[in-house]
Amino acid sequence: MEPADLALILALDCSASVTFEEFGLMAGGCAAALRDPDVAAGLTAGPQRASLLALLLWSGHGAQEVSVDWTRIESEATLRQFADDVENTPRLVRAGATAIGEALLACEALFAIQPAAARRQIINMVGDGRSNEGTPPGPVRDRFADGSITINGLCVLHEEPDLLTYFRSEVVGGPAAFALQCQDYAGFADAMRQKLQQEIAAVRPPQAPAA
Repeated sequence: MEPADLALILALDCSASVTFEEFGLMAGGCAAALRDPDVAAGLTAGPQRASLLALLLWSGHGAQEVSVDWTRIESEATLRQFADDVENTPRLVRAGATAIGEALLACEALFAIQPAAARRQIINMVGDGRSNEGTPPGPVRDRFADGSITINGLCVLHEEPDLLTYFRSEVVGGPAAFALQCQDYAGFADAMRQKLQQEIAAVRPPQAPAA
């Protein structure tokens, strides 16, 4: 397969703090953000005109599942199908603890089997709580950053108002890493849209200065 500009994993929290209704808002919000015209255009705006996307669901130790496998996004049709698959994905993992480090390791395994090389590798880590089980995320984050894998965060603050500080300290890292927040799942779609736009902006080739 030809190289891509971006390999992006959407990693969604399915721990016990996320209700089934909230999971639906999260999956639907991701799909809506992917359908945003600026996001859609950005995914095919790089030199290779293509991105690779995958969806990972995660919870506690041993509870990680690839829900939508690597998909090459190179047209409106392929992005529309991926967004539909994300919106309609079942909740495949049990609602357990919050094992962010284990989720990052699952992302590493997914990167190991991505179907083509990519100029950038990004994990879009979504969560509404601190890691409380399994491998601590900090050391995994540091190792990924050394390997030029970026971890960005989207924190839902409805249960832990200071979660953004924790994500910035223990989860996000790598080239151009950042974390955003939303107050609750009702605002998730807009926050995810902003996050994807910012991630994709780092993938676009630099614009030539005006003459």
